Amino acid sequence: MTKVLVTGFGPYADTPTNPAQLAAEAVDGRVIAGASVVSRIVPGAYFESVAATVQAVDEVGPELLIMLGEFGGRSMITVERLAQNLNDCARYGVADTAGEVLNGQPTAPDGPVAYWATTPNRAMVIAMRRAGIPADLSDAAGTFVCNHLLYGMLHHIARHDLPIRAGWLHLPHLPEVAALDRNLGAPSMSVDTAAAGISAAIEAAVTHTDDIADPFPSRLQI
Repeated sequence: MTKVLVTGFGPYADTPTNPAQLAAEAVDGRVIAGASVVSRIVPGAYFESVAATVQAVDEVGPELLIMLGEFGGRSMITVERLAQNLNDCARYGVADTAGEVLNGQPTAPDGPVAYWATTPNRAMVIAMRRAGIPADLSDAAGTFVCNHLLYGMLHHIARHDLPIRAGWLHLPHLPEVAALDRNLGAPSMSVDTAAAGISAAIEAAVTHTDDIADPFPSRLQI
């Protein structure tokens, strides 16, 4: 049976409840399109996140790796197409969960400037939209731990020539986080809706070896 590893993060910075954790836990143990889903919550610290995910890959042996994070301010589940070799959370005024603040350091000094995600991203977006879940493509994963982990895992997979496709889904705030005074006006999405979108995206990734080439309407992502 095909195995899918899903990762999420716990609380960080100004987010007391992370949708990536709750959504990852919600899909843990599901069988989607004949694939068994195993979820792991990894540290929200730069290099620890990569080490923990590498360990989870070694333990689970997945053919597909779907990593989750929160992107406050976005109104849809966004499928990241690119990960860049750059860490800079100083500009956001936040630290990772280990208290580390990076300001322009690369994830891999010997690595390429960027990697393409290897999931069928267009197919995943279309599948989520058909399931009634707002979704879109994104070419900007930020320069915090989310982008770092996506880059780090794509670099690890490339260096070791692993037969794993890997991609990233960014989730909006949870309603209870969007209701906080500092986030008033920000869009939100429930755990159930996010989990339904993730399930649709996983099904599309499992069933599409090649991505869909046809363009579709999209919005600029912050």
